Amino acid sequence: MRAATIVDNKIEIRDHPDPQPGKGELLVRVRAAGLNNADLIQVKGFYPAPPGSPADIPGLELAGEVVGVGDAVTAFAEGDRVMAVVGGGAQAELAVVHERVAMRIPETVPFPEAGGFPEAFLTAHDALFTQGGVTIGDRVLVHGAAGGVGTAAVQLAAAAGARVTASVRNDRLWDGVARLGAAEVVAHDDFADRGPYDVILELVGAINMADNLAALDQRGRIVVIGVGAGASAQVDLLSVMSKRALITGSTLRARPLEEKALVTQRAEAHAVPLLADGAVRVLIEETYPLRDAADAYERFAQGGKLGKIVLVTG
Repeated sequence: MRAATIVDNKIEIRDHPDPQPGKGELLVRVRAAGLNNADLIQVKGFYPAPPGSPADIPGLELAGEVVGVGDAVTAFAEGDRVMAVVGGGAQAELAVVHERVAMRIPETVPFPEAGGFPEAFLTAHDALFTQGGVTIGDRVLVHGAAGGVGTAAVQLAAAAGARVTASVRNDRLWDGVARLGAAEVVAHDDFADRGPYDVILELVGAINMADNLAALDQRGRIVVIGVGAGASAQVDLLSVMSKRALITGSTLRARPLEEKALVTQRAEAHAVPLLADGAVRVLIEETYPLRDAADAYERFAQGGKLGKIVLVTG
């Protein structure tokens, strides 16, 4: 099979042996695979794949068709359309997926959108509802709201009946984010006085933490899932105490299978039906054929996009 391959901190297309499904695993003919910031960091040498995932083939999410099954597979069969979060190896013609983290693709959803759904929407769903406890009527602030996870979070929170404020650096993208259901879209440095917020989803990093805490309401929750703008911040503990605030964080890639399966089940029950009905959608900024993966990475690194960059294999 061909795959996007990390070679000397660059992406090249190389040939690899076809993977084989083990017990409980599916062999998937990949039709689409979204790019994520973790892929870019891995190519630079700073975010190695977890044990059991290919070390040199990036990609955390995929969509495709089951073309083989391992022993003890019970939920899927050859020909099924599936999408999934994986530890790595998605940006290839073939990939192995454990059936417990595979989700059926709704008939109404094409492969490019399905390929950009799992990482963004599972991450956002887990952060908003499991970590942040978002419920109807909550005031939710989403930082970095124009990216893949950000656009997913805005839509999911709005669909749940929350009032969403979206923080977006690039004002050219404000109208697009507003159309996703945000009640207001603000500059990245103009959110603090627009609170208080019940839940703040931090996708940017430490630069926001002081104002996040100042803008948080009583019993508010800050969920950190991105640190591109810094990982270390000073925190006013007296404010945390007086507001009875909760600061938590989450990553998805390195979690054990049991936890990933639980995250998948929750999102499959809530977010996938919304996708099937068109209540939420995967915003695609641009698609690239697998052979042009290096160009896709270059475009991703430029920023200024609304939604996902997706590799397609046909």
